[in-house]
Amino acid sequence: MAQSENEILDGIAELVNEETGLPKESVEMDKSFTDDLDIDSLSMTSIVVHAEEKFGVTIPDEDSKNLRTVRDVVAYIQQAQG
Repeated sequence: MAQSENEILDGIAELVNEETGLPKESVEMDKSFTDDLDIDSLSMTSIVVHAEEKFGVTIPDEDSKNLRTVRDVVAYIQQAQG
């Protein structure tokens, strides 16, 4: 069943917190993973892998490199679950 935007955002915030130690409330829809949250490519890869497991979706490498903001990831997961 597809999850709401807020449920996915909360899940992504949890994954970012586990990977980087950033507070979950700092993970907002319009934040860029690299520019605003200072997440490097290795951490981002880990977050994507864990997001695939958590949300039951597949995010191919060619798609994951285009996911620059939290909103990009939330929208991608929503569409993949739909």
